[in-house]
Amino acid sequence: MDKKTQEMDVTPYAEFAKNKLGFDFNDIMLLVTALTHRSYVNEHRGKNIEHNERLEYLGDAVLELVTSDYLYRTYNEPEGIMTSLRSAMVRTESIGAAGYELGYEPLVRLSRGEKHGSSRAHEVIMADCFEAVIGAIYLDQGYEVAKSFIYEHIVSRLDAIITEGSWRDPKSYVQELSQKVDGVTPLYKTLREDGPDHDKHFLVGLFIRDKMVATGEGHSKQEAQTEAAKAGVKKFREKLGPEIDQFKKNLQGEEKRAK
Repeated sequence: MDKKTQEMDVTPYAEFAKNKLGFDFNDIMLLVTALTHRSYVNEHRGKNIEHNERLEYLGDAVLELVTSDYLYRTYNEPEGIMTSLRSAMVRTESIGAAGYELGYEPLVRLSRGEKHGSSRAHEVIMADCFEAVIGAIYLDQGYEVAKSFIYEHIVSRLDAIITEGSWRDPKSYVQELSQKVDGVTPLYKTLREDGPDHDKHFLVGLFIRDKMVATGEGHSKQEAQTEAAKAGVKKFREKLGPEIDQFKKNLQGEEKRAK
């Protein structure tokens, strides 16, 4: 047992690995480091603690390789579509959600100030930790175990991503649907803007032929417009039904042929 391991109780990390990841780490400090934020290190200077950014860098590369390989082998689609599908799988919201589902949040080491950060900041931290955990698994257990982990927690979400159409840029998608169904380009109007300059909050409406069809909220106009577009896409999907799902059917057919 190395000095770092002796200086802290690693039992919760070892139990998490065994119960949630399904194996014992050879070097449990890799997992501890994967769940250690830079702010914690800055708050404990001089204690020889390493933050997770190097592991995050490695895990990000492994995640991109595994998801890219899966898409290439499974679907016969152009580069642009495969890139969009991959981006949807590995975006902050997706991998952050996977981290929350795994339940490692109580094990993440943060500074006192960072613990009281915004929900968006915590989501980013959880996503960064997820990539770092992949890096730790890759170093400790090898590529195949890391690949299985990614398949279970990330690739498994692809069907829902395709079904929901969330792999597409919402604003481009809702414009395409609006032009197809109504023959017009949708417009966005700011309905409300409040809050101090450092923490603004916007409410935006999506209008088609002067009729408001959806709203969205966010900390910037762009974010609020994106949320409104997502809501608009959902309305169109409900309206068009089977017709809009043809892309999913095409992909599923390709997946069966690939197998």
